[in-house]
Amino acid sequence: MKSLKFRPHLVEKILNGEKTSTWRLFDDKNLAVGDQVQFINWDTLEIFGSAEINSVKTKTLGTLTDQDWVGHEKFASEAEMYATYKKYYGDKVNPNTEVKILDFTFQKSI
Repeated sequence: MKSLKFRPHLVEKILNGEKTSTWRLFDDKNLAVGDQVQFINWDTLEIFGSAEINSVKTKTLGTLTDQDWVGHEKFASEAEMYATYKKYYGDKVNPNTEVKILDFTFQKSI
């Protein structure tokens, strides 16, 4: 089964139903509609649930629209968004970087 890691502040948003979408840059897992994915806490490496991917949309960071933000955490500014993704993926992140927008249905682990 494929897996995705989330920082602790995002785990909370997923658990409370606020976050129903995740963005992935440089997708090395070939994530697709219908995939069952384990969700893992980045810090503890504990599985906190699983999800089914309901939709996948690919575009560039520079072409994101308001609709792309539905179910995703907001950033205070575009600069903060780029700084965050550079922290996760390195300096190669820019407005032309491809992003996979994944909407999911989450199921908490018991």
